[in-house]
Amino acid sequence: MKKLLSVLALVFIVAATANAQTKQLPASQHYPGGQDSLYAFINRNFVYPPMAKRNRIQGECIVDFTIDESGRVINAKPIKNIGGGCGEEATRLVNLLKFNAPGYRLQTSIPINFKIK
Repeated sequence: MKKLLSVLALVFIVAATANAQTKQLPASQHYPGGQDSLYAFINRNFVYPPMAKRNRIQGECIVDFTIDESGRVINAKPIKNIGGGCGEEATRLVNLLKFNAPGYRLQTSIPINFKIK
């Protein structure tokens, strides 16, 4: 019985890990090229805020926004801000994004990671 429980636990852990690694952002379905292109665009246009760099602030900002019927980003605002100008930079990046027109409004959010290299 112990072996069966161990095997079931291992299968559950492997399945959960595989699902977490392949999880796609809802917004990436409407971005030309998908999630990889979305984050490639963000990385190309990313500017680390000087105050955050000076104070060694790192972490994840989450920006909530709406994609309207024509694919434009509206009402972008940080819902998780780590400070030092990171929330403003994350919002600026989201406002630069251009999505394919979904034909309906889509309320979504996107995480943007700040890590000093």
